[in-house]
Amino acid sequence: MGAKTALLAFVEGDIRSALRGATRSERVEAEVLVRQIHPGCAVTPADDGTLLDDTYPPDDITYATRVGGVELYCDRRFMLDRPSELPAHLRQAGAGRRIVLHGMHSVVDWLGFAVWVDGVLERSLSLSPDGGIRENIGEPYDFELPYWAGEHPVEVLPGGPYPLPFHPLELGEEALRALFGFVIEGRPDPTDIDAEAVYLHGFQVTDASGEEQAAPAAQLAAALRTMGPPRRLRMGSDGTLREADLGE
Repeated sequence: MGAKTALLAFVEGDIRSALRGATRSERVEAEVLVRQIHPGCAVTPADDGTLLDDTYPPDDITYATRVGGVELYCDRRFMLDRPSELPAHLRQAGAGRRIVLHGMHSVVDWLGFAVWVDGVLERSLSLSPDGGIRENIGEPYDFELPYWAGEHPVEVLPGGPYPLPFHPLELGEEALRALFGFVIEGRPDPTDIDAEAVYLHGFQVTDASGEEQAAPAAQLAAALRTMGPPRRLRMGSDGTLREADLGE
């Protein structure tokens, strides 16, 4: 599996119907939406995309569209270990509508999704094999039940049993279909929308204060300070590793 998503939607009515009949929104309108969810940031045009290809954009890119009763965003800033902690200004932006958040990352087998209805958190789930179940709030949706019931176990691996009762990305695709009406991997369903036909406007979004850009550099610098001096290992004739002189 190689699926990655970072999706946020504010929904009135049925999301499938809105996205199935989607037409290209106006770029000016999309820019207004992006400025609303990223107040105080610098927003400049970037290449457009589609819902099929751009569910997981680069760090500083936001995709957006408004179709029917749906505002849809793709932005990696929405990938939260605890989806229930979606920032207050985003929950306020979606006030009076259903708020749907979906994120998954194939490298770490992580899934996180959440749904608010009338401003109340209805469901939030976040889990990965390394981190375990970080958040499990509300009653599971119907599409989740077979997974929690053990009907989709992961094949036993050489290193031992999989630490979760199911693979997060498998459930992630089911959640994506149930909440947004399409899948990235797996067998398409006749009722799925054509995600490639949903056009998105792209924008480069940067924090005008520079704090967002500085944070990764600060984290890297902190990690380097905790690291010891570089080491080089060589394989000995007996098959064991030994530390080699850096001058060798």
